Amino acid sequence: MSLAGKVAIVTGSGRGLGLSYAQELARQGAAVVINDVDADVAAEAVASITAAGGNAVSVVAPVGSTDTAKSLVTAAVENFGRLDILVTNAGVLRDKSILKMTDEDFDLVINVHLRGTFTCVREAYGYFKENNIAGRIITIGSPTGQRGNFGQTNYAAAKAGIVGMVRTWAMEMKRAGVTVNAVIPVAATAMTKTVPFFAKAVEADESGEVMPDFFRKELGFGTADDVAGLIAFLASEEAGSITGQAIGAGGDRLQLWSHPEAIASEFNDGGWDYATLRERFPFGGNLQSVGETFPELPAELQPEPAAK
Repeated sequence: MSLAGKVAIVTGSGRGLGLSYAQELARQGAAVVINDVDADVAAEAVASITAAGGNAVSVVAPVGSTDTAKSLVTAAVENFGRLDILVTNAGVLRDKSILKMTDEDFDLVINVHLRGTFTCVREAYGYFKENNIAGRIITIGSPTGQRGNFGQTNYAAAKAGIVGMVRTWAMEMKRAGVTVNAVIPVAATAMTKTVPFFAKAVEADESGEVMPDFFRKELGFGTADDVAGLIAFLASEEAGSITGQAIGAGGDRLQLWSHPEAIASEFNDGGWDYATLRERFPFGGNLQSVGETFPELPAELQPEPAAK
């Protein structure tokens, strides 16, 4: 177990993806601080780890505030003597198109995902630096943050912001030997259960069957456990040279996302004034697409028609 003796915090780890991350870290030998807003759910998560021979405690609190971030680090140190790994997974959804999205919808998602990542990383990094620990920080992004998605203004902003912070933190933390990366999971979650396109994949997952190859291979869509291995790897000593990256995981597919780069450049003597741009905007053939596009769903994987 390559993480033996290490201590990890996983926010939002009472269920779903976060629970899989926490369980995998524990399987690899790390003691884990579970975090959830529901005390019963957190207790069940802790029990699932201790029953398998691991070590875990819980902190029941919503992520976002500095107080919660401090409580998580304190719990790790007081219960297990140190902190080595932080996984910022906690999140909520309030999906609505922009004209229907309220201030409260926007602020809640930004507070939990973006501010929660910031406060927890700041607290963990402060501990790492003070104690000369070459820690591992793993944040969670999303394809929505990379490409956009209808009805997810708040979520897209938060997830894109997280990856932007990761690039900055990789530079700031380099001298301390701390790595920080973003994982972009593509997996069956509470959100994807509501999308008809993924119905057959979710059905297979819930019945304990292997998802069809179309999902696992062509779409790179799988289970929470398919992502957990990458989390544990990035937390290990072997991943010490990997930092500032956005790495996707889903089904049988692993992806390395590029950093934004200019794809075309044009120059005009005297600059690009309004009249010149009207006459010849130079990038018409290079405009980028938005959102994700999926191949056509095979007939045998089409969702069942809804009962009338």
